[in-house]
Amino acid sequence: MTTRKTVAAVAAALTLSTLTCLPAQAAAPAVADGEQATPIVIGHRGASGYRPEHTLAAYKLAIKQGAAYIEPDLVSTRDGVLVARHENEISGTTDVADRPEFADRRATKVIDGDPVTGWFTEDFTYAELKTLNAKERLPQVRPDNTAFDGELKVPTFDQVLELARKRGVGVYPETKHPTYFDSIGLSLEEPLVAALQAHDLDDAEDEVIIQSFEVANLVELDQVVDVDIAQLVSSSGAPYDQVAAGTGVTYASMLTPAGIEAIAAYADGIGANKDLVLPRTGGATTTPSALVDDAHAAGLVVHVWTLRRENQFMATNFRVGADRNAPGDMYAETQAFLDAGVDGVFSDNPDIASAALADWLG
Repeated sequence: MTTRKTVAAVAAALTLSTLTCLPAQAAAPAVADGEQATPIVIGHRGASGYRPEHTLAAYKLAIKQGAAYIEPDLVSTRDGVLVARHENEISGTTDVADRPEFADRRATKVIDGDPVTGWFTEDFTYAELKTLNAKERLPQVRPDNTAFDGELKVPTFDQVLELARKRGVGVYPETKHPTYFDSIGLSLEEPLVAALQAHDLDDAEDEVIIQSFEVANLVELDQVVDVDIAQLVSSSGAPYDQVAAGTGVTYASMLTPAGIEAIAAYADGIGANKDLVLPRTGGATTTPSALVDDAHAAGLVVHVWTLRRENQFMATNFRVGADRNAPGDMYAETQAFLDAGVDGVFSDNPDIASAALADWLG
């Protein structure tokens, strides 16, 4: 899986020149007997509105608050251990910058075409990484979360899987920067699959969904593991592997009806920026786009990201007051997306999303 032999075929399908290049497999239907499946709540990086993200404490709280799935973003250590961090640069989520013994590890690297300066997981063994303490990434926005700084560690993917199995919830891992990690000899896909197999979570009946903003690694994973696949799409830009290959594929081209049909050849769902489902005009949400209907017609579910309770992360019609960091009406926002037909929501605040879902279901 360290090569990208399928990129050309993927690009051909996604640029709509053909829909037959990709391996044909039936996607899990978004609707059954004409009825939408019960939507789900995904704990975005855990309950990251209340605990530092991607920590076992955040995942445990998300489960307690009703999340059906917990989401670990996966990056690699130097010795090939998958750990849960939103980015491989960890100065914002650990105390590494305050550790003099690691001062010489600070570096500038080009990640997905952009220069990034800091400390990177791939420059640490796991034994070194686990000496670091996790901390709140948004201390100005979520000052209460800083009370846990220094108390929590960076979990491995194995630890997250153990927790999910023990608590009876699903796991929704995202491969971060797979092209970059391939380029430095630390492919994410093989250890991901090995971990799922080791925990007996590599079957279609298991509650596992693998997601990525890139394309080729998802096509490859679809061929080697029998779990659900979700293609992440943003409201602008393009998958980095497609940029690197010069295919011209963008997220916009992937979300045409024919592009969605191409996604359905290797994926079971779409993880969409929420503005793609409820577009904004003048800061407020408008009528739903065609994305959910088009995806359902292709047999794909749609999960939107990310619902957060703070005003600054919401459309203006869900904000309460003028303080950007104060809670808005995420309950109403959640129900608006459910009304738009989505099959799931990623949320930093699973308690609010779960309550809104329960009331929406009646």
